[in-house]
Amino acid sequence: MPSQEENEQLLETLSREGVLINVSVRYWRAAKKLTPEDLGLDQQAIASDLISLGHKKLLKKDALRPFSLIESRAHALIEANTFPFLGGLGHFLPNAKLEEVTARLDGLEQEFTEARDTFVSNYADVREEALREWGNVAASLEGDPERLLGTIHASFPRRDQVYDRFRFSTYLFQVVAPQQLSLELVTAGDQLAVSQARERAAARAAERIRAGAEGFITDCVASLRQQTAQLCDEMLKSMQSGTSGVHQRTLNRLVRFIDQFKSMNFTGDRQMEEQLDQVRREFLSRSAEEYRDDAFARERLQSGLQDLAKTATDLAHQDSRDLVGQFGKMGQRRFHLAA
Repeated sequence: MPSQEENEQLLETLSREGVLINVSVRYWRAAKKLTPEDLGLDQQAIASDLISLGHKKLLKKDALRPFSLIESRAHALIEANTFPFLGGLGHFLPNAKLEEVTARLDGLEQEFTEARDTFVSNYADVREEALREWGNVAASLEGDPERLLGTIHASFPRRDQVYDRFRFSTYLFQVVAPQQLSLELVTAGDQLAVSQARERAAARAAERIRAGAEGFITDCVASLRQQTAQLCDEMLKSMQSGTSGVHQRTLNRLVRFIDQFKSMNFTGDRQMEEQLDQVRREFLSRSAEEYRDDAFARERLQSGLQDLAKTATDLAHQDSRDLVGQFGKMGQRRFHLAA
């Protein structure tokens, strides 16, 4: 188990090699939880196995589809280019991916802003159309249709309130263990007790973060190696199931993965990176058409992918403490060079 000093080095190196990123996409969900009373019905008279109340959409799905798509793309972007930090506490974004990811998030934020402005400008018409449709629905239900319509109408925010229901935000944080917690807004009489409690809390939090640094780095190394093995398996299945054997998009996928691996490899996993570089040199200089015309070359490609998958799987299950130790020393070397 690493000493406290070694954990400190790992954490300091992490803070230089990347940042924690969080993306928040908020928009009005246009949903209302209906109760029997909203329909003017008696709770006891509702056959729950036949009638479902709960959350109901106030608008058609298409009205908010642009926002759900942008939200999905933003989350997919983060998932594809970060590592989960300390059990999902945050997402660690390596420096090599910082410019690309933030630029793409800026683009998504611009799309979100344009979609929001369009929605707000059309909000009055959208609301009126929805209320007309709800009027038709209410007329076909038992109970009190006017009461239901009143509930639905009250669930729509005013136009001047809609704008604030939409927000796209990106937050970047530095990885650092807390030293102490602020005592602002604490009365003087309570400061001693609160100070001691907060110091203990800060110390425990700092220790958990430092101790978790080794596990996080180990998980990052294993994750990239496992992704390598998985990609090889998927490529082999694609080649075996396809009628023409090798497709260019399959080869291009491996090229993109190697580039992605290099930019995500903040831990300095040279062993896996060298294996990928060798595969690039030996197998990715040919086109798919050349492979289709050369049975021997196809066999070599399949054999190479099988070997890479096995190597990546073996490495993923190996003890990576040496690599973790080298990562901590890497931060020290860079510090001395900068000095």
